[in-house]
Amino acid sequence: MHASLTIDDTLPKDGTAGTLVGRVQTSAGPCVVAIRDGGVFDLTGIVPTMSELTSAADPVAIARDPSAPKIGDLSPILANSAHDRRDPSTPHLLAPCDLQAVKACGVTFVRSMLERVIEEQARGDAAKAETVREKITAIVGDDLRAIVPGSDKAMELKEHLIRQGAWSQYLEVGIGKDAEVFTKGQPMSAVGTGSLIGIHPVSTWNNPEPEIVLVVSNQGRIVGATLGNDVNLRDVEGRSALLLGKAKDNNASGAVGPFIRLFDQTFGLDDVRNAELDMLVEGSDGFRMEGRSNMSAISRDPADLAAQTFGPHHQYPDGFVLFLGTMFAPIQDRHGPGQGFTHVVGDTVSIWTGKLGKLVNVVQHTDKVPAWEFGAGALMRNLAGRGLLKG
Repeated sequence: MHASLTIDDTLPKDGTAGTLVGRVQTSAGPCVVAIRDGGVFDLTGIVPTMSELTSAADPVAIARDPSAPKIGDLSPILANSAHDRRDPSTPHLLAPCDLQAVKACGVTFVRSMLERVIEEQARGDAAKAETVREKITAIVGDDLRAIVPGSDKAMELKEHLIRQGAWSQYLEVGIGKDAEVFTKGQPMSAVGTGSLIGIHPVSTWNNPEPEIVLVVSNQGRIVGATLGNDVNLRDVEGRSALLLGKAKDNNASGAVGPFIRLFDQTFGLDDVRNAELDMLVEGSDGFRMEGRSNMSAISRDPADLAAQTFGPHHQYPDGFVLFLGTMFAPIQDRHGPGQGFTHVVGDTVSIWTGKLGKLVNVVQHTDKVPAWEFGAGALMRNLAGRGLLKG
């Protein structure tokens, strides 16, 4: 299917009222840009990487610098970002992060936590999931939102579950004191809006994971947010949690975008905490699935998740982006009763929320999407060749 990208669909509901930054591929190379009412403006001469911009003392002031030259209008750049209509010689959007580590949190919503337990008990077999779901829900219940992770009440529940033989490593990170934080992908590996997103061809049970993604500086300061799709291979992870790397980190398996919205007077962390996240999957077979997540249902505060990622024991000199997890774990049958949901090549996945706009990608197998060839070394060589690196 086609990822049609328009200004009305892509921008936040308040348009360019906030401070929007991103990355655009030009004939010269990747550019850090600001998206303003008058078009797309090049910040690369001021800050050569998004990592440097988001770790600056005042990234909003840099994004609003009036000396930034205009690259072009947003509409044609968006249209050219659709994977099947892209002319690589003209500007198109990239993922808005570059040298930042790509980190992710798992099991931060009760619903997704229970689905991870079900995956584990079903050993990655989608056909067994419904039976396991009924058994686990009978013991655990389906509303653990009142449980504060790491609290005395949570520890009492843990002991009860152990006695019932229902304890799981996923419940450990769901209600225990330590969050699950893992590396989703390497710096520069994320794809942007309009691009193909990858599922490994060995997987027969997989799904999108619509998430809000925090943008964090090299000092651990949360400076903005964007959207992400943390594609998950449920059958692979369900076979063993030790296969998390294979389930999560594959070619084009993580999408980020369309833009980063920096924290300013129009947008802040409370907007993240209260966001409603919508998702639509449209298949070339006529299949349609909708979902909605409310960030107010998250079991760990976004600021706590960022603090558990960065600190005296773990630093990120280029900053990081942090997927906050999802409550969306689809169980809608697609190929027959009891089979649940899984992607089909050609699915168009749209993720949106009012303050961050819309991220759109089309599903393809990981060996059929464009190979990842432009990494951190290539970026440094390109910037050096353009005379943009400063001593």
